[in-house]
Amino acid sequence: MTDSSITNDAQEPVVSTIDTAKPLTLMWWRFKRHKLALWSLYFIGFLYFVAAFAEFLAPYDPFKHSKLHAYVPPQQVHLFHEGEFVGPFVYGLERTRDPETARLSFDEDKDKVFPIKFFHRGDTYRFWGLVESDLHFFGIEGGRRDRIYLLGTDSLGRDLLSRLIYGGRITLSVGLIGVFFSFVIGISLGSIAGLIGGRVDAAIQRLAEFVRSIPTIPLWLGLAAALPIHWDPVFVYLLITVILALIGWTNLARVVRGHFMTIRNQDFVLAAQLSGAKPRKVVTKHMLPSMTSYVIAAVTLAIPEMILGETSLSFLGLGLRPPVISWGVLLQDAQNLRSIALAPWLLAPGAAIVLTILAFNFLGDGMRDAADPYQK
Repeated sequence: MTDSSITNDAQEPVVSTIDTAKPLTLMWWRFKRHKLALWSLYFIGFLYFVAAFAEFLAPYDPFKHSKLHAYVPPQQVHLFHEGEFVGPFVYGLERTRDPETARLSFDEDKDKVFPIKFFHRGDTYRFWGLVESDLHFFGIEGGRRDRIYLLGTDSLGRDLLSRLIYGGRITLSVGLIGVFFSFVIGISLGSIAGLIGGRVDAAIQRLAEFVRSIPTIPLWLGLAAALPIHWDPVFVYLLITVILALIGWTNLARVVRGHFMTIRNQDFVLAAQLSGAKPRKVVTKHMLPSMTSYVIAAVTLAIPEMILGETSLSFLGLGLRPPVISWGVLLQDAQNLRSIALAPWLLAPGAAIVLTILAFNFLGDGMRDAADPYQK
C-alpha cells in the first residue's frame, strides 16, 4: 500500500513501518535501491577481508624469490586433462630460451599435472605477527620448484598475486587511517572556527591557507631526501599516513566552518545553548548531525584520495619504499616500458587501484543520496 497508514477491521489506525523506522534504517533502505553502490560496498568489503587475512589467502611468502621463475606469465587453470575431468589444476612449467634473442619463455608442460589443493600447507608465516602457521587457502603439491602463479611473477621471480594481496593491506589501511586523522583535525578546527569566530576563526583560516599553499611535490622531494634509509619501514608508513592527513584536512574544515556559521544562530542551536548544554555537546549532538549527508559522502570520497596519494608518491619513489609492499611500490616495476612489453601482468596493481577508486566513488554517491533527508 502507498498510504502511510492502514485501517484494520476495528477501524483502528495502524502505523506503517516506514513511519516508525529509525533514520539509520531509512538510510539503509534508500541505499539498497542504489544497486551500483550496494555492489561497490560488497566489493570494498571483500577487499578489506582479503587484506585482513592476507597471510592465509596469499599462496606464498611475498618476499620469496626464484631466479629460475623470473617473468613467468599468469598460469591458466584447467579442469580437464586429456578429456577427463580432473578438477582445478595447472600444468607444470617448461623453461626455454630463444637462441636468437636469448629471451626466456615459459610453456605448459602437459606431462606434469598439479591439482590445486585447498587449505594447503606451505610457507610459514605469523598471522598479524602473533600466531605462527603454514596453512594457506590454496596451493599445489610438487617439488621445491613447482609453484602456481595465477598472476605471474616479477623480475625476481616473486609471486605477484601474493604481493598484490599483501600490498592491499598497506594501501587500503593508509586510506582508513589517513582519513580518520584528517577528519578529526578538519572537523575539530572547522567546528571551533565556525562556532567561536573572531580571531580564532581568522587564525585557523590563515593556517588552512598556509597548508594549501605548500607545493606538494617539492615537499615530498624534500621529505624523501631527509628520511634516513635505515628507518623502520613501519615508522615510515605511519609518518606518511600522518603527513597525508595533515595536508588533507583543509577542505573539510572550510565546509564545516561555513555550515556552522550558517546554523549557529538558528533556533535549535540557541535553545540548546540556553538550556545549559556545553559547547562540545552543542556541536556533537545538534550541529554536526545536521551535515551528516556531506560528512558521509566526504569520508567515502576522501579514502580514494588518500589511496591515490600514497600510490602516486610510492610510484615516484617519494613515499613508501621496499621492503614495504604496497600497490604503489609494486607499480614501480611497471615504470620501464620494456618491462611492460615483456610482462604486461605487472600492471595488475594498477587495475586493482582503478577498481578500488571506482568502487569508493560509487559507494560515496550512494551514501550521499541515502543520507539526504529530501530523498524519497
